[in-house]
Amino acid sequence: MTAMPQTDSATGSTSTRPAIPAPRPWLVVLVACAGQFLVVLDVSVMNVALPSLKADLGLGTLGLQWVLNAYSIAFAGFMLLGGRAADLYGRKTMFLAGLGLFTAASVVGGIAPEGAYLIGARAAQGLGAAALSPATLTLVTAAVPAGAARTRAIATWTAVGAAGGAAGGFVGGLLVDLLNWRWVLLVNVPLGIALLAVAAFGLREGRATTGRRLDLPGAVLVTAGLATLAYGIVQTEMSGWTSAATLLPLLGGLALLAVFTAVEKRTKEPLVPLGIFRNRAVSAANAGIMLCGASSFSMWFFMTVYAQNVLGYTPLQAGLALVPSSLAVLVGSKTAPRLMAVTGARALAVTGILIAAAGFAWQSTMTADGTFLTTILGPGILMMGGIGLATTPLATLATSGAAPGEAGLVSGLVNTARTMGGALGLAVLTTVAASATPTVVTFSFGEPDPSSLVPGYAMAFRVSTGVLLFAAVLMTFWLPRPARKG
Repeated sequence: MTAMPQTDSATGSTSTRPAIPAPRPWLVVLVACAGQFLVVLDVSVMNVALPSLKADLGLGTLGLQWVLNAYSIAFAGFMLLGGRAADLYGRKTMFLAGLGLFTAASVVGGIAPEGAYLIGARAAQGLGAAALSPATLTLVTAAVPAGAARTRAIATWTAVGAAGGAAGGFVGGLLVDLLNWRWVLLVNVPLGIALLAVAAFGLREGRATTGRRLDLPGAVLVTAGLATLAYGIVQTEMSGWTSAATLLPLLGGLALLAVFTAVEKRTKEPLVPLGIFRNRAVSAANAGIMLCGASSFSMWFFMTVYAQNVLGYTPLQAGLALVPSSLAVLVGSKTAPRLMAVTGARALAVTGILIAAAGFAWQSTMTADGTFLTTILGPGILMMGGIGLATTPLATLATSGAAPGEAGLVSGLVNTARTMGGALGLAVLTTVAASATPTVVTFSFGEPDPSSLVPGYAMAFRVSTGVLLFAAVLMTFWLPRPARKG
């Protein structure tokens, strides 16, 4: 290998040291996608383990809810901070730091002797995920040149992330049935250690900006605002939308975000340059991702509880039943780049959203004696295939207009939009389902009459259909039209 001359900035002398070769793009994409899969998987993987947790640790309904919510609140609340940190301190550094914290917290949660340790470990997992997740998309966009190759790489990242959410029920059911609930967390440990080793030696450090400082007031305000807002959203599942326990954090979160906006307008080096939202591609695509996330995250929850509570499936059977839907989102995401070359990103995003809406409308016709083919397989493939077709062009549009120094920030926005959309959608739709259910039911932990659950579940899918139709109209008029040739 030819040695490259390098100058020592301190002495001015010239030395010859071997140049560090750039990592292969496929390795970067593989590592980034594996990290994204892990953190998205943990959004839903705990669902099927909750009954075992209740018996083993003696957690009540409130404690079980916080096993889920501690992760999602920390994940959503710290995402923008994680994205900007990747720009300032390095993508590889933040990836390794986030993955290390996520893996260590998985150990603590897996051996937790009581509920408080488990809830704390889940919050630490979410913090690690918030540092890791934005770095994954930034790694992908930095490693692959703009154009068709980058679009395919983003499609892979989108597909793997969606598959992580989809696989949660199956992986959790398999581990709980074959081992016990602790392995739902402990399985992250060998995977995390292996990925840390590959990333440490296979990735090269890179950062988008130098000589800048982290906007600490902005970081504190936006993190506190998002975390408080996320807390208020998840409180709706336990307290309803009109209680003080819900309204106070919701209003407090919005107030903190309003103060954050005012501070950012006056800061020389803001955490979030507000001018980025003048880019129609960035603002519109993130809105579309949030609306799609609101529907798709809820789909996995309601399909899982419908299969178990109404159709009588075991956790493992419910996970297996959703495998075709998981494959559909993979196929949709991987097919999208080829279709984008023909139709354009805007047209494909709208078409994918409409296909998903058709699947949600079909699913809303579910009955208490539904069959696998007509109430899970068919609508599931349409729902997730459409989401896969839509989210790849939306993610591509959201990241393509970003300046190099804002790559991590835009990645953080994409992940925040999807995570906050999912949290908000699930909170709203569980409330909608409860209001449409003839009898009072605890959706995750009770043993109600199966037929009484169906109207509520069906209403949730009808509302999701409306959300997606609204998203299709919004994207039609808001997303930028492709430039005319000639």
